[in-house]
Amino acid sequence: MNIRIAAADDRQAILECVDDAYGMYIDRIGKKPAPMLADYADLISKRLVYVTTDKEHRQGLIVLLLKENYLLIENVAVRNIFQGQGIGRRLIEFAFMSAEEAGMQEVRLYTNELMSENLVYYAKFGFIELNRSTENGYRRVHMSKSL
Repeated sequence: MNIRIAAADDRQAILECVDDAYGMYIDRIGKKPAPMLADYADLISKRLVYVTTDKEHRQGLIVLLLKENYLLIENVAVRNIFQGQGIGRRLIEFAFMSAEEAGMQEVRLYTNELMSENLVYYAKFGFIELNRSTENGYRRVHMSKSL
């Protein structure tokens, strides 16, 4: 598995990955999750999206935003057929490494509070809940991990 910066020709595969990974939450949340509405062409042009690939497929992605004093994981998604293979773990570890390389000592993320399995998943990496808020009509759980 290779992690690389996304290029413009990755956009369609990124959209398909996001739809695949988040589509199951539409009924639970009552609308499309925020990552399904993001402008990936813009994010790719700003060099904020990284994709995981093998020889034939784009398996997953991560969107990283460098903030003033922490790195924000804006989105991490793995295609359903590749879940359970450690790809999400590798993407999150990539975020930790990226944060350290940028001199940051904290990584943050948020998830929808109705995506309860994500809260358990992120806790396994040492993320702790900071707070909950409503943003753009989504109930979000903000989490942090010190490096």
